[in-house]
Amino acid sequence: MPAVDEIPQRLKTHLATWLGQWPPRPRGITVIGHEPRSSPGWDGFIHPVIGVASKEAALLSVPPQIANDVAALVKGRSLEKDIELLRQGMAKAFGRPGRVGKARFRWTEHPTDTPDVGEWVSTADDRVPPWLRPFNGDVLVAWDDNGHYGAGVGRKMHDDSGHEISVGTEESLRGRGIGRQLVATAARQILDDGAIPTYLHAFDNYASDKVARAAGFEDVGWTVLGFWPLEPDNV
Repeated sequence: MPAVDEIPQRLKTHLATWLGQWPPRPRGITVIGHEPRSSPGWDGFIHPVIGVASKEAALLSVPPQIANDVAALVKGRSLEKDIELLRQGMAKAFGRPGRVGKARFRWTEHPTDTPDVGEWVSTADDRVPPWLRPFNGDVLVAWDDNGHYGAGVGRKMHDDSGHEISVGTEESLRGRGIGRQLVATAARQILDDGAIPTYLHAFDNYASDKVARAAGFEDVGWTVLGFWPLEPDNV
């Protein structure tokens, strides 16, 4: 495992690379233009608005061409007030309808000490299910009692310093703690590879919350922010 004092710097480096700057101002939302918001991300799709918030402040990364319009929406007085102002004005600044939302943002420096499980395989492996194929790194798979796919973890390799974990478990393997063990195993590998493991999930995804906590990803009150433009058929 890496030195203890090295790991927090990885989180700062990841956020500065992913968002374009870190940390934000002490209060409210800091908006910056970041060219990668206009380019495809880990999955080949463009993610035009990404933000990360601590309990008091957030940094919101947007395409440079709309940075001034978005920055004009927020007042920097409180995080929740700025989020509400974004909800009211983001569609106009972005030029199309959409919704502002947030989810849990977690990371770990100390994954739960569990036995390593699963096998790292390429996303091109014929046994890998479709949901794992878009990930831009090898995936960690646990096979069921018949040697078929039972559970897996994908790594969203946002940059060299931050790899986000996603996990899914087939019903046949649920209740055995496989998801928790896979996430902890993947987190240890990410740390060994020189990055910080992160884990994002919706507030009402209680199963994901349980897995995250059990694998060592504590909830420290941080969130991820985003704006999801609506397609014309959904407006």
